Amino acid sequence: MTRPEKIENLETESSNPKSVNIDAMSSFEIVKLMNEEDKSVAFAIEKVLKPIALLSEKIMESVKRGGRCFYVGAGTSGRLAVIDAAETVPTFNLAYGTFTAILAGGREAMMRSLENVEDDEEGGKTEMVDHDLSSEDVVVGISASGRTPFVIGALQKSKEVGALTGCIVNVSNSKISKIVDIPIEIVTGPEVITGSTRLKAGTAQKMVLNMLSTTSMIRIGKVYKNLMVDVTPINEKLLNRAINIITTATRVSRKTAFQLLKKSQMRPKVAIVMALTNKNSKEAEKLLELHDGKIRDIFM
Repeated sequence: MTRPEKIENLETESSNPKSVNIDAMSSFEIVKLMNEEDKSVAFAIEKVLKPIALLSEKIMESVKRGGRCFYVGAGTSGRLAVIDAAETVPTFNLAYGTFTAILAGGREAMMRSLENVEDDEEGGKTEMVDHDLSSEDVVVGISASGRTPFVIGALQKSKEVGALTGCIVNVSNSKISKIVDIPIEIVTGPEVITGSTRLKAGTAQKMVLNMLSTTSMIRIGKVYKNLMVDVTPINEKLLNRAINIITTATRVSRKTAFQLLKKSQMRPKVAIVMALTNKNSKEAEKLLELHDGKIRDIFM
């Protein structure tokens, strides 16, 4: 079993002196303290922006050549990964599985706590085999403690097949950091409830996941200006958003934007190029192909 001799030595497990009397505080005092502690998360992330940017670049390069990005975690870490991976599909019009989250315990663990599954190192290895991992893929292990056996197993198997590896952990000098190519150590310190890493550690993990998926997809051309031009308009809200994106990018009327959207087969990016170039759908598609899917590059 892969565990440190003294778990209390981990930064995430130490007692927070600011909250030793939290059980005697009023509701307002508790939320004020939690808010103050949460303010420190962004500053902790600020210290590791370079490896976050580097891992984002590697994810972008992998997806461009047809590879995938896997997030692997247990408990809170894995659930946060599921949320981020799932939302890349409608936000960036990605093929299902481009970003894939592997949660120890599977679907059942998403809805209820299955704490024992995180100790299954062989299970982590098996998951990577079952997902046909290749050297074209990127695997990001997520673990507040930096020593979750399930994640370690997945990363070890990933190294064996030649996939690029990274991690998001919340302690310094972790076992997982020593395994991966690009470690991201966000030292968020003790929680207001000792050891409850769903708090600051989880918040930090979600913020970094936001950065990894968003930055890599911006760099691949899924965003024009600050608009999610590859959004998939699968419901009324997203249809209205797509129309707003087209009107903002091109200054055409909402009526024209909707007409262009229909002609583009409900692809806002193509509709935008049609409006800006006065081309038909096929010609707009060709322009995007020639410029690596980036609208801005068409006009440079």
